[in-house]
Amino acid sequence: MIKAVLFDLDATLLLMDQDTFLKTYIGALSKKMSAHGYDPADFADALWKGSYAMIKNDGKRKNCDVFWEYFVSRFGERAISDQIYFEEFYNKEFKDVKGICDFSPASRRVVERIREKGLKTALATSPVFPAVATNERIRWAGLEPEHFELVTTYENMSYSKPNPKYYIAVAEMLGVAPDECLMVGNDVDDDMSAEAAGMQVFLITDYLVNRQNKDISVYQGGSFADFEKFVEEKL
Repeated sequence: MIKAVLFDLDATLLLMDQDTFLKTYIGALSKKMSAHGYDPADFADALWKGSYAMIKNDGKRKNCDVFWEYFVSRFGERAISDQIYFEEFYNKEFKDVKGICDFSPASRRVVERIREKGLKTALATSPVFPAVATNERIRWAGLEPEHFELVTTYENMSYSKPNPKYYIAVAEMLGVAPDECLMVGNDVDDDMSAEAAGMQVFLITDYLVNRQNKDISVYQGGSFADFEKFVEEKL
């Protein structure tokens, strides 16, 4: 019996082309930091590699600690004091990235309907962003952080997708068993890996990401409209 529904954010609840989003986001943050002495290309490379370090996190430290330890190793102790510019970016310039994203009222409608049915909801987005950035993107999707019992960020997680331990940790934080969870997302590698943790999955195909061209017929799935029907008929 499903007791909790986990949602991916980017290209699931928040409509976007993920490659365009990442390029725009990294470009904007790199431009911001160039005004504080960072070479844009070098900074962008460090941002990618810092994110990869979080993806490979073994659970011994929070993702934020892994990220900033990498940045200090790359740029020295000044990286710590320069965190203030990151925070400034997420509170100001990051809003400009919203223009490349699209909004669908179905996202809020579905999340609220699931909550009406008495199920828990979690925003199981890749926890490589700080809470301030993740909460902003939630609002871009027409939702509020309060729509979710849990929002995964780089401050509160020690694993990342596609590691099944990430999903096990999410289930524990929600107070449910993995087999009582349904993970909903568009990325075959990152989101469908919840199966390895014992969860059920629903693959959203509107903005499908399938880097390895896997056979997606093995997954329960369809468009977001199909998922809305699934919520009414199956949950």
